[in-house]
Amino acid sequence: MAGILFAGCSSADALDAERQRELTYLVRQDCGSCHGMTLKGGLGGALLPENLVDLDSEGIASIILDGVSGKPMPPWQGQLSNEEALWIAEHLKKGFPQ
Repeated sequence: MAGILFAGCSSADALDAERQRELTYLVRQDCGSCHGMTLKGGLGGALLPENLVDLDSEGIASIILDGVSGKPMPPWQGQLSNEEALWIAEHLKKGFPQ
């Protein structure tokens, strides 16, 4: 499903600098409230590159958008676009910016 969901999206689809700053803030604050402010884990697992090595960016983006049933990970669909979720996923895999 992720292949269909993200058809046409890639890291080449640039988000403007302001939106990138907003998404960085969102990840650090909102995601950080469960995954730790440094993304090293907390209520939710660590979101560091070494912890995400077995997941592809599309899979991570799907988790962001759909949440995880039975876990405290909420769905962000409706608040983030497919492109934004993929941008976050790609940056988590590389090491998220400060």
